[in-house]
Amino acid sequence: MNIGTKCIAFRSFFVSLHLQSFMNSFGEHIKLTTFGESHGVAVGGVIEGFPAGVEVDENFIQTELDRRKPSQHKASTARKESDRIEILSGIFEGKTLGTPIAFIIRNENQQPDDYEYLREIFRPGHADFTYAKKYGHYDHRSGGRSSARETASRVAAGAFAKTILQSKGIEITATIKQIGTAKTPNDIERLLEQTKAEGDSIGGIIECVIKGCPVGIGEPVFGKLQARLAEAMMSIPAAKGFEYGEGFASATMKGSEHNDAYIFDNEVKPATNHSGGILGGISTGLDIVFRVAFKPIASISKPQQTVDKKGNSVELANRGRHDVCCVPRALPVVEAMTALVLLHFFVPKKTKQKKALRKL
Repeated sequence: MNIGTKCIAFRSFFVSLHLQSFMNSFGEHIKLTTFGESHGVAVGGVIEGFPAGVEVDENFIQTELDRRKPSQHKASTARKESDRIEILSGIFEGKTLGTPIAFIIRNENQQPDDYEYLREIFRPGHADFTYAKKYGHYDHRSGGRSSARETASRVAAGAFAKTILQSKGIEITATIKQIGTAKTPNDIERLLEQTKAEGDSIGGIIECVIKGCPVGIGEPVFGKLQARLAEAMMSIPAAKGFEYGEGFASATMKGSEHNDAYIFDNEVKPATNHSGGILGGISTGLDIVFRVAFKPIASISKPQQTVDKKGNSVELANRGRHDVCCVPRALPVVEAMTALVLLHFFVPKKTKQKKALRKL
């Protein structure tokens, strides 16, 4: 084998390693890396690039985590977790240091043995099959990294991001738009109770509104604000669709109906908001409005037909603890990922060090 052939083989080897690795980080100059499995010791994260001198209210961070934790409503799993955050580094005397912020959230109620019966079975609707085919070896204990347990780290990081955004007058609020076909609280509650009694699950839609975002946030072409938001939302487990403004309803509208006319009210601004607060990938100064659709939880106790790793037919009824609907607990996750997206536009990249290096 000559040198050229060896180099190509060597490069192919490392390319294959890269393709087989997880993508565990989100963001660019402010980066969140999450770690941990659903039934491992803990989940957690490391935030890099977060600016120094920001006052941190740990009670606020815990309050955000409490919104996501299980066993709070009828749609939630019976798994009980306190979701207490332990900040390991990056904060001193209540302020950020500008160094990596590391934190963990211990899994206090993990029951890995409860999932031993799934070791050889591909669960319908889960990532077991694709993980097995891609990696060859995967965590069968409630999905490991594909479990929504991983989102606790996102909520914690999002709370840090919210701290900065709130100081700039930006508020992010996610609400339940509908669950299944139900759109009122009473109908939603009845549907959840019925679905739970049937041993089934159901999906829904979350609407998120960003208030106080100034004009000019977002970049043209490949850095569009809606594209960044869509990427973040579609990384959330069980997310199946994203739309902003009139969304898919725009396809049935005429331009005369959809266009936002401009008015002058102390300043030039759109009179309506069919665009959802974004035009050309850049914020208009009006409320930014988008929606995320979530599929039904894949784990259900209702019997389903599947196969094991050897191809044998299996009737599976999940015995593990699971939510009837993920939408209520996904609200703070949607807000957290929104905050992380916006933070990149409000905290500039560090350039002083690069300029100093150029002088050298």
